[in-house]
Amino acid sequence: MNFILFDGNVRNQLLPFTYTKPVADLRIGIMTIREKWEFVLGSTTSTVTEEYLSDKWPMIELEENVMINASYLPSDNLAEIIKNLSSKQVLFDGEEIIAFSVQEGEEVDFDTYESIDYTASDILRIEHTWDIFAKNGEAITRDFEMLTEDRDSEEIPAHVIAVNKEQIFIEEGATVHYSHLNATDGPIYIGKDAEIMEGALIRGPFAICDHGAVKMGTKIYSGTTIGPHCKVGGEVNNSVLMGYSSKGHDGFLGNSVLGEWCNIGADSNNSNLKNNYAPVKLWDYETGRFANTGLQFCGLMMGDHSKCGINTMFNTGTMVGVATNIFGSGFPRNFVPSFSWGGASGFVTHKTDKAYETAKIAMARRDLELTEQDEAILNHVFEETKQYRRE
Repeated sequence: MNFILFDGNVRNQLLPFTYTKPVADLRIGIMTIREKWEFVLGSTTSTVTEEYLSDKWPMIELEENVMINASYLPSDNLAEIIKNLSSKQVLFDGEEIIAFSVQEGEEVDFDTYESIDYTASDILRIEHTWDIFAKNGEAITRDFEMLTEDRDSEEIPAHVIAVNKEQIFIEEGATVHYSHLNATDGPIYIGKDAEIMEGALIRGPFAICDHGAVKMGTKIYSGTTIGPHCKVGGEVNNSVLMGYSSKGHDGFLGNSVLGEWCNIGADSNNSNLKNNYAPVKLWDYETGRFANTGLQFCGLMMGDHSKCGINTMFNTGTMVGVATNIFGSGFPRNFVPSFSWGGASGFVTHKTDKAYETAKIAMARRDLELTEQDEAILNHVFEETKQYRRE
């Protein structure tokens, strides 16, 4: 059977992160959604996504296919049902399609399909940007169980203070120095060749992925994921860094999501709670207005390749797009469009040649390059987001 992950109807609610990648390649928990599905299915997957992303993430269709809504995170039970879908069967979660079978070249007409209702209570789905941090603790716990089942952790060093050791897993090559790991409220996962430096205080659920680093004296609270090749310092609470991003210095990051190739300058802070304790509103690309998240705690959403200078201050519920550079004193506005350059005193357009020059330098430091495909994607994002900038 051939499995294909599709974006579904939530793609616009997950912008700016889905400007530069399919829904399936968002990271929540330890793994990306694609990695989770491939793990439980025991199979590779391809993607149905926006046309401009399809060169990098093409769909591969075979004779027998199962389409899976990538906004749903897998469980063993859900995966088993999907693997056993027969021809012309569709699996529903209420009104939402989770998965359906389709033959190559077949025109899909759900009126001719047999409908199956998924009634189990283990549904975990991301429908909004803020779900990525709000549901991250549960996603870490699920991933931890999948990745560590019937496996032995590397030994926890004697000089590390570890609480609830059975819920701490250290992969091969990871280094944990004199630090405090508390897995009382959830598991702690330390990926291959990751480093936890001296004096770090970490509470689970927590995950640091391969080649990540937690710097000296860092304080990390529950529900936090440090993605591959990310560096963190200061204070971090219930946040997700998807990959190759740095918040390496003092300052607070809370109830936030950073995409890939982001950098947070030293002593930068975000607010995650309004002074009047009211529910936080966050920019909604679908409606072009600020939407009520229903959350009392919500911080910063920052798209790929965006940066901020030292001592930057972000207000509660700030949305920053792709390839944006923010600096200067004062609070920038709560919605900063993609390819913006400036701060509280105003913004101009961040020219693509300058943005790509920075991206190439940053990626070269990790022995990677900005490909022609990457530039084509970013060019599309630049044009698509013109409507939000004052050119």
